[in-house]
Amino acid sequence: MKRFFVLILLFSIFVQQILAEQLKLLPQNSELRQFVTTAARTLNPSLTVEAVFHYDKPAFFHTSSGNWDERQKLGLFNQILAVSSLAGIQYYSSSRKAMRTFYETSFIIDGPVTKRPLPDPVFSQLPASYTFFARQKDLTFGDNIYRYDCIITKDVIFFTQENITALSYGIIPAIGKGNLKSVIAIMDNGDSLLIYAVSMAKIFSVPGMGDRISSSFNSRAEAVIAWLTGRLDKEIYIHFR
Repeated sequence: MKRFFVLILLFSIFVQQILAEQLKLLPQNSELRQFVTTAARTLNPSLTVEAVFHYDKPAFFHTSSGNWDERQKLGLFNQILAVSSLAGIQYYSSSRKAMRTFYETSFIIDGPVTKRPLPDPVFSQLPASYTFFARQKDLTFGDNIYRYDCIITKDVIFFTQENITALSYGIIPAIGKGNLKSVIAIMDNGDSLLIYAVSMAKIFSVPGMGDRISSSFNSRAEAVIAWLTGRLDKEIYIHFR
């Protein structure tokens, strides 16, 4: 059974300083907890959206040790680097009461200045870390540049996203440069893979903006998790088997 939870935390400026202790879905993994709470304290966001998902592993994906091995981690890592496959994914817009395209275009670039498109990378062995830039156009915040940092440890695969350009909601400035940070972490959990995602943002103080963005982030979290589990399905049921 696949289990999915999403939680939105929207705080006033008076309680922002305790945000790191208010994360409700953060798994009990010391490495992950330190990583996420440090990011939260550094950014001091006004909006946080969390999601957690249990991806049940098929019997043939289990190992004798009970934990994932390097081959499995490498395959999963390469699937998540397929940034171009994000183009065209959809989410349900509660404000429009209809499905809406998330990313119209999505591709890796050689840098935030030259912005030359690059193919999705494929690794033959796991790196300890990897950083890249991507240009992604979505129908809510427009055409923007993001920095992605990947960190691979024994127990966790981390992906972080940070906006290099300021985000606007239509013509209204919404989130300043560097004020959006998202983290996706994948962990082996025995019979399942545990996926934890959190998006944290410091939003400009515009009446009604927080509610609009929180609703959008909630739906987009579900879309990203659906995309990610689709990539896991492809790796596990097609490539690995």
